[in-house]
Amino acid sequence: MKSLLRGSLLSLLSFAAGFLLSGFPNSHPSPWIVLPLLTACWGTCETLRCMKRRWDWYHGGVLLLVYTDLMVLMMLLLFLLYPYAHWLTRAA
Repeated sequence: MKSLLRGSLLSLLSFAAGFLLSGFPNSHPSPWIVLPLLTACWGTCETLRCMKRRWDWYHGGVLLLVYTDLMVLMMLLLFLLYPYAHWLTRAA
């Protein structure tokens, strides 16, 4: 069964969990962020299932939610990978 609400809630709640797990702004390495990342992928797939073939205003709204889900995925990837990027924090 398709549900826009379920897909959006999965993505946003996984972002909140990843935010808490990362300890932002003092990010520390946490491999547990993979779990919210996978949940956000599941939420994005749920949102994509609601896409229609022909364009209308509903399709445009779903597209906006898909872009929101992609932003959540990129932020979770940042939370996951940034603490391991020691070359970015070294002084020149």
